[in-house]
Amino acid sequence: GIGIREVLLTSGCPGTEAKCIVRVEECRGPVDCGWGIPISEGLACVKMPCIYIPPENRFKYVWKMLIPNKTAHILPNDSAIMEVCRDTHSITFQCETQENGNIIASVKYTVYATTETETKKSRIETGQSRRKTTDAILVFVLLTGVIVTVGVIFAMILMILHWAVVKSIWESKSGQDNQDKKLANKSSLRNME
Repeated sequence: GIGIREVLLTSGCPGTEAKCIVRVEECRGPVDCGWGIPISEGLACVKMPCIYIPPENRFKYVWKMLIPNKTAHILPNDSAIMEVCRDTHSITFQCETQENGNIIASVKYTVYATTETETKKSRIETGQSRRKTTDAILVFVLLTGVIVTVGVIFAMILMILHWAVVKSIWESKSGQDNQDKKLANKSSLRNME
């Protein structure tokens, strides 16, 4: 393929910069660039780019429709970007970028049929609704756990704060009980006399 490479300088840069760009140059790699990603993809149409660098008019673009077990069909489109509307079956396209009659880059795209994109969309929506349900359940369980934990901690704090009051009530009752027992013992002794 063809691309752009930045040449960096690692010393002698202005200011406190550790690296700086010296120049930008064209670079070349293997001709076969594999499978591309469309620029835009809707339910009805797909826009696909060829491999190029500016200025794009310096290259020649050859778009082909690849048909299994047959010779590729060359399309009349010679621009760097091609828009294709979906059909009833999937179609594979290939774009060759040429310079001076030589192929310098080649990229392929599959444009899926309208039924396949609708099936994909429904699968994605089903997966998202399941995910949303699972997320809602997890959030509910988490919030319930937090509320119960906060409630238990609050109850323990109240018990600790009121422990002194409870203890003083018990002591006063036990002190009163001891006085009642002493009075009962004294009155029983008087009765016996």
